[in-house]
Order: sequence, then C-alpha cells, then structure tokens
Amino acid sequence: MSSNNDEITQAERHFGVRLPQDYRHFLATQRSMSRFVPPADDYLMINDVAELVDVNEAGEFQQRFPGSLVIGGDGSREMLTYDFRQDPPPLVLIDVSAQDWSSAIHQAASLSALLEQFPESGWK
Repeated sequence: MSSNNDEITQAERHFGVRLPQDYRHFLATQRSMSRFVPPADDYLMINDVAELVDVNEAGEFQQRFPGSLVIGGDGSREMLTYDFRQDPPPLVLIDVSAQDWSSAIHQAASLSALLEQFPESGWK
C-alpha cells in the first residue's frame, strides 16, 4: 500500500491539489472500479491513480476545464470529474465533447455520497 500512497502523493503534486480524503481512501484500498451497479444498472468506472495523468491529458481536460480532475466516468462519453474551483470539490459529469463548464451536471458533493446514492439513482 505504501507504493500506492506514493502514487497518490505524486498525482496530487502533478495536479497541484489535495485529493479529498474519501477519494484518497478509495484509491488506497480499492484502487479502481469498473462495473454495472445494480439496481440502477448504470456503469460506473473510477480509474486507478496510475491512470489519472494519462486520462486527463488525453482529453485536454485541464485546458478546457481549469480546476478539473477526471477520475472516471460512465465507460463511454461522460467523464466523472472533480471541480476544484470549489472547496470542497464536488463531482460532476462532463461529456468528452463539452467545451466549458456550462454543460457540467452535478452528481454528488463527495465520492462517498456518490457511491452511497449511485445504486439507486445511477447517473443524473
């Protein structure tokens, strides 16, 4: 787990943010997830910390969405994103083709809240 904690710290340095504690705990214990979540049966993907830099650079999210950090998505076009323009940063869903924050759809105030409500509500 020490190497995973090192990866988390490196990601924080790279993006210049302190990741929320519940997300840090998720990364340290579960690392990632990628599955349909019943009963909503929506697909939820949360990337491993080792994928964060590549995922965020691939879509140029940092340029189009200053203060963003993509951590996963719906397995298709929608990216689950922290909005670090706010403190604490909420989670929003952003389509890969979106040009600015105006199309962001609020999902939850925290990862814990998202994981708790997701089985029943799925994506908003």
